[in-house]
Amino acid sequence: MPKFAANLNMLFQEVEFLDRFGLAADAGFKYVEYLFPYEWAAEFLAEYLAKHQLQQVLFNMPAGNWLKGERGIASLPGREHEFREGLELAIHYARKLNVKQLNCLAGLLPEQNIESLFPQHWETLVANVSYAANLLQKHDIQLLLEPINSTIDMPGFLLDTLDKTLQLIRESAASNVRIQFDIYHMQIMQGDIIRSLAQHLDIIGHIQFADNPGRHEPGTGELNFPRIFSSLDELNYRGWVSAEYIPQNSTLDSLEWFTPA
Repeated sequence: MPKFAANLNMLFQEVEFLDRFGLAADAGFKYVEYLFPYEWAAEFLAEYLAKHQLQQVLFNMPAGNWLKGERGIASLPGREHEFREGLELAIHYARKLNVKQLNCLAGLLPEQNIESLFPQHWETLVANVSYAANLLQKHDIQLLLEPINSTIDMPGFLLDTLDKTLQLIRESAASNVRIQFDIYHMQIMQGDIIRSLAQHLDIIGHIQFADNPGRHEPGTGELNFPRIFSSLDELNYRGWVSAEYIPQNSTLDSLEWFTPA
């Protein structure tokens, strides 16, 4: 079965964040991810991971003011300097935590005049992704781009479809850019999950999942996760598959899918 990781922002919310590392390890996970590490010193987090014999596999580059609703700055004209400073900070953490892939969140389009402003924001996004990919390549780090649904979870998110993400990868012209394929978001935006995974496997660097509707654990919605997981084995997918769902009840109760997997 795939190499499963636990997203510590979503799972084990019954306890404080730092206590989730131990619970993940006790539940049988060897790999973890979470949104942002920047609240803590990189050396402290590295010690925490080692203490619980966990490998961190992913985190996001700085994404602006998250608490005020920003969801990435890579497509925001006029904030290129902030983007580059955030990239340098992310590289520092990635090297300390031995993380070999970083996710870049594209950001939200302005609510007004979206169509007229799209070209300018797209041009900014392409330039920032190209710059980041080139710098990350020097550190042997892969840059991930995640399409996120713009109909339910993030209205206005610029990079909301697989087609747009593939276009961005082509225009960035970098060899170390891959798709972060979130099954939940892609089921909302296009469906046909197994075929999409198979068709784009060579450009997929990381996979996340939650069932739909509801963004809860496997078995609560419409997706056939045993078949999806077995398909990833059949496709010889070697990356991580991260549980990024909101448990309906307790996290441990939600892990019935994990034991057989």
